[in-house]
Amino acid sequence: MLLKTFGWSFAITVIGLVAAFFYGGWEAFGVVAILSVLEISLSFDNAVVNAGILKKMSAFWQKIFLTVGVLIAVFGMRLVFPVVIVAITASLNPIDAIDLSFNDPDRYKELVTDAHPAIAAFGGMFLLMIFLDFIFEDRDIQWLRWLERPLAKLGKVDMLSVCIALIVLLISAMTVATHAHQHGGGHVDKAETVLLSGIAGLITYLIVGGLSGYFEDKLEEEEEREHEEEEEAKRSGKKISAAALSGKAAFFMFLYLEVLDASFSFDGVIGAFAITNEIVLMALGLGIGAMYVRSLTVYLVRQGTLDDYVYLEHGAHYAIGALAVILLVTIQYEINEIITGLVGVVLIAWSFWSSVRRNKALEAEEGNSEVTAGV
Repeated sequence: MLLKTFGWSFAITVIGLVAAFFYGGWEAFGVVAILSVLEISLSFDNAVVNAGILKKMSAFWQKIFLTVGVLIAVFGMRLVFPVVIVAITASLNPIDAIDLSFNDPDRYKELVTDAHPAIAAFGGMFLLMIFLDFIFEDRDIQWLRWLERPLAKLGKVDMLSVCIALIVLLISAMTVATHAHQHGGGHVDKAETVLLSGIAGLITYLIVGGLSGYFEDKLEEEEEREHEEEEEAKRSGKKISAAALSGKAAFFMFLYLEVLDASFSFDGVIGAFAITNEIVLMALGLGIGAMYVRSLTVYLVRQGTLDDYVYLEHGAHYAIGALAVILLVTIQYEINEIITGLVGVVLIAWSFWSSVRRNKALEAEEGNSEVTAGV
C-alpha cells in the first residue's frame, strides 16, 4: 500500500537528491532535503483539505486532479513560479533568468541579492497574513492554549490581522530607511521598494483568499442543489443519474482545489526564498515536496484518516509565521540558510510529537473508562 502510493515520490526523491549533490555537493544536498521537508510540512494541511474534498469526487475527477493537478502544482507553481518571481524583481525575462542561473551564477546571485528586499517584503507579508489569520481564529482544538486562547479572543476585532501586518510592514520600511540614512543614503529607494512590495504581497493574499472563498461558496451551492434534487427524486420515485448530479459540482470542486493548491503553493515557494536564492535547488526541493503532498492526499483518501495528528496544522502555521519573520528580517540582515530551514522543521516535529502524546493520552483515558464501566 505505502509503496504503491508513495513509489513515485520515493523515486523522485532519490533522483532529486542525487542531482543536488552533483550540482553543489553536500551543502546543496542539505538545502534540497530541508526544502523538501519544509514543503511537505507546510502543505500537510493542504493535503488534508484536498483529501476531504477529493473523497467526495468520482474516480474520473480524482484522476484528473491527480494528473492535471500535478502538472499545475509541481511544474507550474513550484518550478515556473520561482523563476517568474526572480525575473520580475530582477527585470529579466524568464529565459534569461534560467540562463544566468546556470551560465553566470555570480551575476545571477548579484541580481537576486539586489531583488531580495522586494521578494522578502512581498513573501513576508503574504506568509504573515496566513499565520495571523490562523492564529486569530477561534478553533476547537488548540495546541499552545496559553497563547492561542487570548489571541482567538483578540481575533474578534475586525481586520486585526491586516492592521498588524501593515504595522509590521511600516516598521520594516522605516528600519530600512533609517539604516540607509545612517549609512549615507545610498539605498533610500530600498525603503520604498519594501513598502510597495509588501503591499503587493498583502493584496495578493486578499485576492487569493477571495477566490478561494468564491469557489468554496459555489461548491456549497452546488452540493445543496444536488441534495435537494436527490430528495425530490426520492419523493417522486424517479431515478436520477449520479454522474449528471456530480458533473457540475465536481467541476467546481476541481477549480476550487486548484485555487487552494495555488494559494498553498505560495507559502512553500515564498518560504523557499528564505532558505536559498538558487532556482535549481528551489525547483528540486519544492518538486520533491509537492510529489509527497500529492501522494499524501491519495493516502489520506484511501485510508480515510484525516486528523490523526491534530496539531500538525498548527505546527505548519507556526512555521509559516517563523518564515515570515525571517524573510522580513533578511531585508536588512543575513540569516544562515540552515538555521532558517531548521526552525520550520523543529516546529513541525514538535507539533507531531505533541499530537502523538495527545493520541496516547486519549487512548489511556478510553482504556480507564472501559475498565471503570466493567467494574
